[in-house]
Amino acid sequence: MRQDGFRAEEIDTSRPHPARIYDYLLGGKDNYEVDRDAGDALAAAAPEVRVGVQANRAFLRRAVQHVVGSGVRQILDIGTGLPTSPNVHETAQDIAPDVRVAYVDNDPIVHTHAGALLSRSGVTSIVLGDLRDPQAIVDHPDVRRIIDFDEPVALLLVAILHFLTDAERPGEVVAALRDALPAGSYLVLSHATGDFADRSAAQAVYSKATATLNLRSHAAVGQFFDGFDLIEPGLVQAPFWRPDAPPPPGSDEIGFWSGVARKAG
Repeated sequence: MRQDGFRAEEIDTSRPHPARIYDYLLGGKDNYEVDRDAGDALAAAAPEVRVGVQANRAFLRRAVQHVVGSGVRQILDIGTGLPTSPNVHETAQDIAPDVRVAYVDNDPIVHTHAGALLSRSGVTSIVLGDLRDPQAIVDHPDVRRIIDFDEPVALLLVAILHFLTDAERPGEVVAALRDALPAGSYLVLSHATGDFADRSAAQAVYSKATATLNLRSHAAVGQFFDGFDLIEPGLVQAPFWRPDAPPPPGSDEIGFWSGVARKAG
């Protein structure tokens, strides 16, 4: 029997999933013991991880506020993860109630939880899709129902690209999505890095999960912005992207590069 486009037996709770680990580290409840064990191991390997995921979430909020404040009225959020309030559509619609948001994730559990949350079917959608197949996302009818690719779009790739290996060509994935966007669109991106500390122990935790953790340098993450113009302050650690409060203690060690860029005409 299929529910919401997938079979119940397709839900894998035997291995930790990045979205559910992230939910646990944020203090959420949509996770399993295997995810909590992985989250605890991750925190032991990288003590700043809980502060880091909170900083990454705060960056997402500020970035959404910026792009909506700049006039964008549609958002494509790929790798949305489990719903954590305030969600992207809540943040965006607090500024402009007519903002439309299409969420995409490859975890059936995320799909189910987000589908239950999103009742405003004319304004939001949730799509079960995989970043590794960007054209399928762009062409999906539930994405097309929400997103008009003739008008500027804010593309969110927040804490997702580091789950693609180099062999999966993440640069080409981003380029394919970029090419689907019109001028005036934005890319909001954050990515884990080992630039500030040896994080091989953290990577080992994800070796047992449904996706590996692939850390990249500032220069490598910067290449994802090819074809876009980074806005100030450029590609920086998450707490330092246009902060609206004092950065938390230990921010200098937070291993997330974050940036927002605009596609010029």
